[in-house]
Amino acid sequence: MIAEVGKTALITGASSGIGRELATLFAKDGYNLVLVARSEDKLTELAEQVKQVYGTSMVTVIEKDLSAPEAPQEIYDEVISKNITVNTLVNNAGFGEYGVFATETDIQKELSVIQVNVTSLVHLTKLFLKDMVARNEGKILMLGSIVSIMPNPLMAVYGATKSFIYSFSESLRNEINDTDVSITVLMPPATDTDFFNKAGAMNTVAQEMARSNSPADVAKEGYEALMNGKDKAIAGFTTKLQAAASRVLPNTVVSQATRAQMKDKNEADQQLNRKALALGIGIAAVAIAGIAVITLYNNAGTYQRLKYRYKAKKLAGSAKDTLKSASDSITDTVKNATDTARKAVA
Repeated sequence: MIAEVGKTALITGASSGIGRELATLFAKDGYNLVLVARSEDKLTELAEQVKQVYGTSMVTVIEKDLSAPEAPQEIYDEVISKNITVNTLVNNAGFGEYGVFATETDIQKELSVIQVNVTSLVHLTKLFLKDMVARNEGKILMLGSIVSIMPNPLMAVYGATKSFIYSFSESLRNEINDTDVSITVLMPPATDTDFFNKAGAMNTVAQEMARSNSPADVAKEGYEALMNGKDKAIAGFTTKLQAAASRVLPNTVVSQATRAQMKDKNEADQQLNRKALALGIGIAAVAIAGIAVITLYNNAGTYQRLKYRYKAKKLAGSAKDTLKSASDSITDTVKNATDTARKAVA
């Protein structure tokens, strides 16, 4: 990686988790930093750390709560007043609210989720992207999620904000494709941060799964994708399989699989989650095999093409059988879980 000495990265939500790990990666490569979060103490601690460990010459700490509508403009004004040129903007700040939307969640907290995850992100992007386009130089990293491309029951508003980020980034990328400014979306799985605690989603299957995904590993994948000018980074091999599967499975199956991950890990339908995950991986494997067959077919002679047509036919049958079998299994599991719950109540 080429050191970017003298350039500046502004990172929101930099006090912990993925944001903090990204800050250290930028510092390691010689960037100056503008660190934004609600906790000044944590930001100051991080600032001292990167100065001591990486010799970062300039770290600016800005204590702001992005749920306040005026925060993005105030951040921009402070940066401009200090004559800081932001070469990279990292829209990392975000949080969620857990529960059934109709009956359990707090609408005020959900409106704050939209303000932080969407409105402030759009506002900051507007302010800094305009300057980047004028200079014909810059990078933006958006923190999306694997749920950017699939429904997210029990965290419906959070999932919708991440879908917005993905669509928004794709559109902006097209609009600025004649410039040297790049936009990358980082799409991590559930990650071992304080996210689930703040969202009120502790002891869920997803929170349990998050323990195997460190923020340092997720940040590294996103950082490398950003530096290489990639459109997106789906962090983790299993997440890539999940993303591939979500594109070929019926929406009802995808929704049920993601909902199962958001359930309490001790509930009776935990078995459903395992089967839904297996379904996703199985379909993804079939899809990958299909791509391989198509590639071989396009490069083959007449005899070999006949052979690959036969393989493709078998593969299609396999995919159909896999989907039917797994869907039947999910249906049976739901029925069993429901029966178990009814007996427990009776």
